[in-house]
Amino acid sequence: MSAEIGGPFSDRTDERVRRVRLPADRRTPAAARAIVRSVLAEAKLDELLNEALLLTTELSTNAVEHAGTELDIEVVADESGLTVTVSDFAVGPIEKVTARPKNDLTDISEVSERGRGLLLVDHFASRWGTTHLPTGKGVWFRLDRKAPTPTGTASPQGTQTSPAAGQVTVPAPSAGALSALMQIAPDSYADDPLPDFAGALLARVGEMVGAAGGTVRLDRGDGNGSQVLARYGRQPRLGDDLLRVPLAVHRPYSGELELDAAPSGYAQPLAALMAERLSLHLENDRLRRADVRRQSWLTFLAEASELLAQSLDVELTMALIPQLVVPRLGQWCAVHTTDEWGRLKLAAASHADEAVLPELHKVLNDEGADSVQARLREASRSGSQVPIGGPMDGFAVPLVARGQRLGTLAVGRHLRHRHDPDEVAVLEDVARRAALAIENARIHAERRRVAHTLQQSLLPPVLPVVDGIGFAAEYVPTGDDADVGGDFYDVLPLPDGRWLVVVGDVSGKGVQAAAVTGLVRDVIRVLVGDGKPLPEALARLNETLVERGGGRYCTLALAAVEQDHDGRLAVELHLAGHDRPVLVRGNGRTSFVGTGGTALGLLDSIATPAMTVPMAPGDALIFYTDGVTERRRGRELFGLDRLRDAAAPLAGYSADVVAARLRSTAIGFSGETPRDDIAILVLRNDAVPV
Repeated sequence: MSAEIGGPFSDRTDERVRRVRLPADRRTPAAARAIVRSVLAEAKLDELLNEALLLTTELSTNAVEHAGTELDIEVVADESGLTVTVSDFAVGPIEKVTARPKNDLTDISEVSERGRGLLLVDHFASRWGTTHLPTGKGVWFRLDRKAPTPTGTASPQGTQTSPAAGQVTVPAPSAGALSALMQIAPDSYADDPLPDFAGALLARVGEMVGAAGGTVRLDRGDGNGSQVLARYGRQPRLGDDLLRVPLAVHRPYSGELELDAAPSGYAQPLAALMAERLSLHLENDRLRRADVRRQSWLTFLAEASELLAQSLDVELTMALIPQLVVPRLGQWCAVHTTDEWGRLKLAAASHADEAVLPELHKVLNDEGADSVQARLREASRSGSQVPIGGPMDGFAVPLVARGQRLGTLAVGRHLRHRHDPDEVAVLEDVARRAALAIENARIHAERRRVAHTLQQSLLPPVLPVVDGIGFAAEYVPTGDDADVGGDFYDVLPLPDGRWLVVVGDVSGKGVQAAAVTGLVRDVIRVLVGDGKPLPEALARLNETLVERGGGRYCTLALAAVEQDHDGRLAVELHLAGHDRPVLVRGNGRTSFVGTGGTALGLLDSIATPAMTVPMAPGDALIFYTDGVTERRRGRELFGLDRLRDAAAPLAGYSADVVAARLRSTAIGFSGETPRDDIAILVLRNDAVPV
């Protein structure tokens, strides 16, 4: 056998030639075989049938699978042999084939490896080579008729004795034997076709070589060790000479084919071919399992990220991290955080066996040069992965977010399984996401603290206690407790002896709204403290907001309360775009009082008509912001009518009770958290009737 570059040439005139162009279809190899079979029948070359059909099948299948174009089949037969050329139209260079002398080896594993198709061509063809044309490339092979067998003594089992040497030569595998192996294929509809496929291949090879038994062992690298994938015949006896062929698979897979047969030039090629076919399908299985595993890790990371992102509580976030890791990624998990002095403190821990948790806590808290604490400090200091020795074998990774070291994440390995590179990468990714979640929770907690502090600074710590007048207020911040609302209230004394009730609502939320709220509150205090009349104070405040409000506006209700000698109250009411308060008489009658005016900060000049509201003993005046009336339940609003109806039964109750009941009614109207902050202030005439 030899390989040549160039096309086959012949000048014979008694040739039979057949040229056919076939599509790139899975049925093309069968059509190519039919063409070759018909030419061989016409030329009466039946002795070449098996080899010709095998090689034609291989070359046409390769052309269909790899080129994906139409292919030309040229079959030339003469009295001395057969030449078949398979050409495709794919653009690109063909692999270089080096010409070599005739290969007389009987072991095809020593033949040049250029894919299974060329290996078989190199083994069976008398000569073969490649063709190169501008339109494509091709492979051709030549099968010559065998010369007459010299006279000799026939030997049993298909062997022959050489008259000169008198030695027995073992024949190489026939095309029929190799073809029988090639026809075995795994069941594409089975859940796990590899055991049956390996068993069928092993049984066929065992029968061909007369093996007493055989085994295919496979280690998938999953911690379960080497497992028997297929078995044939009996167990080998001690001392038997076994034929072993390693499976050509990539890590973490490893395996071996073992045949209870003496190695020979006949058995070795068949075992090698079986190992090659099985290795190809095992490699596909490895890639498929790796892909499924990676997809599952991606799903796990996405779910972990979603769970971590949902929690903005620091303690809850740190408690959640070990629950995500155990038991899927480790036997145990511990989260340590760094305090302001750089010391590690255990924040949360979990173990697959809850009974071992006390021991885990003890080991994590032990001090010493080789303790877990020392390894954790090293991981935090170095910012890299550090192994942890017994008794809690595992490793630790630092928790780093936005360049800041927050602590460590320690994970223990399972008893029968060490972490593979994919799992280590997933754990490092979990550590990054966990650190970011912890940092976000800390930032949110700080925002909540700042917002709460700022909000409290905009409200009076307590309301004044005045004989004969009851003041009570309720405030509910928006559902997002990290934002500062624009609602506020205040009660302050006036220079003329009256009391001023202030209820306002600045547009928007956040720091800018809080700044405007503080501005409004302080300007009112200064102006009324200087004895400015309320209309003038409102006009000055409007000018300030137009100049410095940053486009924000404010609605405001001012009520100057004066006590008469007969126990009645006279309330001078000014509304600057604010909702009218509800007046609840002692007998339960309710009404909205006041005249609407212009909101502050929108126009250069405003109108805030004044109205005097007399209040008899037992009467109450309820101020509120739009967070009450605009509270939603689906598409339904709480509204003014519902507010008035809720206030009517509260006649006769103290200001504290009225404010608390209205707050409860407004909050209970909807199951959702408030979208806007709520402020309620109640002014009540607590004088005793004369």
